[in-house]
Parts: sequence; structure tokens; C-alpha cells
Amino acid sequence: MAMKNLFEPDAVAELKGRLSHLTPGSVRQWGKMTPAQAMAHYSAQMEMVLGQSFPPRRLLGRLFGRQTKAGVLGEKPLARNMPTDKELLVTDQRDLARERERVQALLDRFIQGGPAVCTKHPHSFFGSMTPAEWATLMYKHLDHHLRQFGV
Repeated sequence: MAMKNLFEPDAVAELKGRLSHLTPGSVRQWGKMTPAQAMAHYSAQMEMVLGQSFPPRRLLGRLFGRQTKAGVLGEKPLARNMPTDKELLVTDQRDLARERERVQALLDRFIQGGPAVCTKHPHSFFGSMTPAEWATLMYKHLDHHLRQFGV
């Protein structure tokens, strides 16, 4: 069974449905971010995927990223408390309604553009990524943060 990804309309509909259940009071199961900060964090990575920002490669990623990528993109959900790239860290207060709209707009842009909208710039840790890998990673990333808040 192939991993769900953002090129599958049913997978995106599932994520959007779960996203609609996220509230400012959703209880965090792990980590430090609020629901609004987690959505802003996700949007920041989606903007990288869409070629709007270009974080530098990290030394650790250059050393271990390629070997780690297959496991991260596999069937298992992303692990709790994974390290966050400092480029994606959100610590200020955010408005959940605004951040949810931002996530939905970025998902729509990704879906409408298809593989052609994916950046050719390497991921800061994993390195070179195909559009299918970006689509899988970004499905898993949003799923991770929705699970973080029990939705």
C-alpha cells in the first residue's frame, strides 16, 4: 500500500476535514507549539516546497539525510518530538483561523499546480526530493501536527 500524499484528492480532503476540527483549545499530546503555531510552522515548510524560500542545507543532513529519507517517507507516521529546523520554528502568538486559511490556501496551490510547483531546491536535511517525495512528506507533516492535537 502506497503512502498517502498531497497529489491524492481523497488524502487532501481527509486532512482538510481534520484541520476543520482543530481549535485553539485542542490539547497538545507532545511538543511545545500551540495549534496556531503548528499550522504556521507547516505553512512555512509548504512555502519552501513551493519555492518561496530556500533554507540552506544542514551539515547533519548532508551526512545522514539521504539514509534517513526512506524511513521518514515510509509507512509509519512521523515520530513525536522530531527536531524542528530553526528556519521553521514559530514561537510568537498566531491566530488559528488565519493560519488554518493559510494552510488551506497553500494546499490548494500545491494541488492545482501539481508536480510542476515543487521546488527543485534540496530539502535542508534530506537533500534532493522528487515531487512525489514532497507530496508524501507534506501529507505526513500535516498528519503529524493534526495528531499532535488529537485531530
